[in-house]
Amino acid sequence: IWKRPPLKADVFEKTLQARRTFGVSPVFIHASYLINLVAEDPEITGKSIESLVYDMEYNAGIEGAGVIVHLGSHTGRGWEAVKEDTVRTVSAILERSPSASRFVIENSAGQQGKLCSDLCDIRWLMDRLADERVTWCVDTCHAFAAGYRLSPDCGLSGKNERGLLSDDIERYGLWERLSLVHVNDSRDPFGSGRDRHANLGDGIIPTENLSWFLNLPQLERVPLILEVPGLDDEGPDEENIRRLRSLVA
Repeated sequence: IWKRPPLKADVFEKTLQARRTFGVSPVFIHASYLINLVAEDPEITGKSIESLVYDMEYNAGIEGAGVIVHLGSHTGRGWEAVKEDTVRTVSAILERSPSASRFVIENSAGQQGKLCSDLCDIRWLMDRLADERVTWCVDTCHAFAAGYRLSPDCGLSGKNERGLLSDDIERYGLWERLSLVHVNDSRDPFGSGRDRHANLGDGIIPTENLSWFLNLPQLERVPLILEVPGLDDEGPDEENIRRLRSLVA
C-alpha cells in the first residue's frame, strides 16, 4: 500500500504534456489518507514522512501547486500532546523536499482526534514552521462538521459550534495563505465531527449558506475543487460542476 514506483523524467513529461493539451491549471496532489504524522507507532510515522517526501518531489516535477495533506490523528492524546511532534515531522519533510513544492494543510472535521479542525491550530503550525511553502486548504464539509458556520444567517447551532468560518480565517490571518477550497456538501449534521461528503445540494449544508461563503471577494481568485461522490458514485461529475457554477455569482 505504501510502496511507490520510482520517479522518472518521462513520468513528469507525460503529466506536463497532458496539462498543456487540456489546459489544466493549477494542479494539486492529494496525499494518501493513510498518513499520520503523529502516529504512536513510529513505523507509520516514518512511512508517512517518506510518502509525503515522494509526493512533494512529484509535485515539483509536474510544476504542481501543492500537496494537500491530512496530517493525521492524535488518537485521543489531544492537540497539546502532539503539536510539537507535528512541527518536527513536517519540518523533516520540508527539509527533504524541493523548494518549488508546497505543503498544503487541510482542515479536518475533527472525528477520531483528526488534527486541525480548529483554524487556530493551522495558524500555530504555520508560525512555528516559518516556511512560506506551508499553505492550507479549507474543506467546506469538514468546516461545517467541525462547527463552523458558512454564513452569518445559517440558522444552525450545535454543541461544537465555533463561529463564522470567514471570521476565523480573518482573525488568524489565513486568507493570504489559502491555496484552494474543497467544495463539498455534508451527509452529517452541523457540528457532528463526521467527515462524509455529499453531492452539492444533496446534503445538510444549506445551499444559500455555501453560496454566501463561495462568493466572498477573498475567494475570487482561489481555485475551487470538487471532492464529491458524484451522482454515479464515481467522483466529481458534470452535474456537480453545473451545481457549483450556479452557486458562484
